[in-house]
Amino acid sequence: MRYAPGMTNPVSFARGVAHPEAFHGTGKTTKFFEGWYNKLVSADTAQRWAVIPGIFRGLDGHTHEAFVQVLDGATGRSWYHRFDIDDFEASQSDYRVRVGDNHFSHEGVTLALPQLQGTLSYTTPLVPWPVTWREPGIMGWYGLVPFMECFHGIVSFGHELTGSLHVEGSATDFSSGRGYIEKDWGQAFPESYVWLHSNHIEDHPDASLIGSVAIIPWIGRPFRGFIAGLHHSGRLHRWTTYNKTTELKLHIDSSHVRWELEGPDGILRLEAERVGGGALHAPLREAMHQRVEETLNATIAITHISPQGTTVMDSLGRVGAMEVYGDTTRLLAL
Repeated sequence: MRYAPGMTNPVSFARGVAHPEAFHGTGKTTKFFEGWYNKLVSADTAQRWAVIPGIFRGLDGHTHEAFVQVLDGATGRSWYHRFDIDDFEASQSDYRVRVGDNHFSHEGVTLALPQLQGTLSYTTPLVPWPVTWREPGIMGWYGLVPFMECFHGIVSFGHELTGSLHVEGSATDFSSGRGYIEKDWGQAFPESYVWLHSNHIEDHPDASLIGSVAIIPWIGRPFRGFIAGLHHSGRLHRWTTYNKTTELKLHIDSSHVRWELEGPDGILRLEAERVGGGALHAPLREAMHQRVEETLNATIAITHISPQGTTVMDSLGRVGAMEVYGDTTRLLAL
């Protein structure tokens, strides 16, 4: 369905809560962004790419653009391709996005970019964060609060790829590779945050980790909100602000992020090595600014201890995605 002007209404908001993978921007003419993060990794992990289609509408009501961002995770190079707003289409009911001749859906991707051309299909179903009315996706009940600055969704913890792409002119096979899809929408990214992801976890081929901690604007005063999900052994294990999880440790320095959480699913310990990456554009209220350094080369030590005290995972996440942005001193002080 093509983006059209108008006003957001309760029906559209309710539909968006039920379908975080779909488009939430119908009726938004100002102060809005939405982007879908697609990670594409070849079987040998030599090719690791992030491709992010999206739309941005600025504070002034006139700065509008569609875009496709590209990050070469192997080298750290990045590109931001602007498109006219009329080149953007997206479904309000499922994951279907078009930006120019680039198409993204639950079936696969078709890319027509200077760096990447071709089609990859998904040979296994997407694995989303479950959505229920009691817990509407990764944000829990916060996803029901319409004035949140930034919303988040997990479209797929992991799925298998088939097909090939021309990578800067060279035919490259992605068959038996692995994909991942998440997304953000709202008014702007948080002013400071840490974000981690890996679904290449040693000895756990189907496992996937996502973790984020950020400054959350709220009524009266901001707070430090966090979400971590570890999908393994056929189950999603959760550590979140809204499910009575406690942060035991959060330490950020120039070389590592160390984070420890305890909740109903036991203890999660993460130690992520900070490495250099490429610069991506991120939404402020005024414009899309090149300000966020992201890597696809992080290594994340992951330990999961059950509520009974049994170590159920002690492994390393490879080909890790990682962003550390903003005033982390203020983030830690909240």
